[in-house]
Amino acid sequence: MGRKIMKMKIQLILILIIIFTYISTSLFLLPYGNAVKAIAYYYGSRGDVVMKIQTKLRDWGYYNGSVDGIYGYQTYTAVKYFQSKNGLNVDGVVGDATLSALAINVSSSSSGGESNNQDVMLLARLINGEARGEPYEGQVAVGAVILNRTRDPKFPSTLAGVIYQPGAFTAVVDGQVHANMQQSSINAARDALNGWDPSEGAMYYFNPSTATSSWIWSRPLIKIIGKHRFCR
Repeated sequence: MGRKIMKMKIQLILILIIIFTYISTSLFLLPYGNAVKAIAYYYGSRGDVVMKIQTKLRDWGYYNGSVDGIYGYQTYTAVKYFQSKNGLNVDGVVGDATLSALAINVSSSSSGGESNNQDVMLLARLINGEARGEPYEGQVAVGAVILNRTRDPKFPSTLAGVIYQPGAFTAVVDGQVHANMQQSSINAARDALNGWDPSEGAMYYFNPSTATSSWIWSRPLIKIIGKHRFCR
């Protein structure tokens, strides 16, 4: 009888240990699970953010379906097309990188400082891809051209919209926007965002040794900085 009672006590203790361990582990991992939880939209998703995704893709020429907030096959293929054209992982899932490329912010807690930093890094990536190795003034000028376009009704009104406009920049097409970042590109982006415009209001720039468009040569020249011609 004594052995039976002892055995039951041991079993009860083991059960309590298992329960305690499970609860403790769950409470310990909970905040980490929340911290790494990623925002993503994919086939079958619905809602306002999906409508924003569809609207951006439609406005930029990647999507011609309905803006209905339903992530269906047309939206899925449009997302993959956008990703393939902009150096992103082509999986048809709109995660953080694709949301950033679409200039869609789904975080309600983002501060102005965080938003400004995103602008700096987005512009810096374009400068780094397009003007890496150019004189510093020329790097700032490239950034200024992007900002000048955001203020012109002929172009999208956001940095991401201008940068990822289909076929607008070679660095986006060939993936150079994802090259190793140089500090000068970040500094140039900050200076451009702070109002320095060495391009003197240019809307276009090109390298005459690599330009393949005859149209770009028709643009009135403002100045030459390094290898780039800056034009109206």
